[in-house]
Amino acid sequence: MIVAAVDQSAHARRVVKEAAALAQAFDQPLHVVHVMRQSEFVSRQQDHAEETGKPIDMAEIREIATEHAESIAEDVDTIGEYTPVGLVGDAPSEVVEYANTHDVRYIVVGPRSRSPAGKAVFGSTAQSILLNASCAVVSIVDN
Repeated sequence: MIVAAVDQSAHARRVVKEAAALAQAFDQPLHVVHVMRQSEFVSRQQDHAEETGKPIDMAEIREIATEHAESIAEDVDTIGEYTPVGLVGDAPSEVVEYANTHDVRYIVVGPRSRSPAGKAVFGSTAQSILLNASCAVVSIVDN
């Protein structure tokens, strides 16, 4: 399986496109994974509670994250078949855990743009995935 780990950055569509190419080349299923960070979850929880008077269900939060993964993937013409996945929590931990429990061959990430000095070091999410994943991690960097 190939995982495209996407966030809300401009790199997300490129990550999906490259992950789809790997999935096709290795005849592997593609999962497009978006992790809703805890801070966003808390914000949505508060907004929902203020509007309705009750907390939002965790399944609904995961569905929102899944919809985000799906919206990014839908914008990529060459993607083929894929499974959108929504998770909630610390992005690096959730992506690595997902990879460990789903027999993932590659995780594709798109680190955020850095200053010239910062280009030697990945962003914290991509770096954490790279350092903790037990499978290969492919980093898509914009030129």
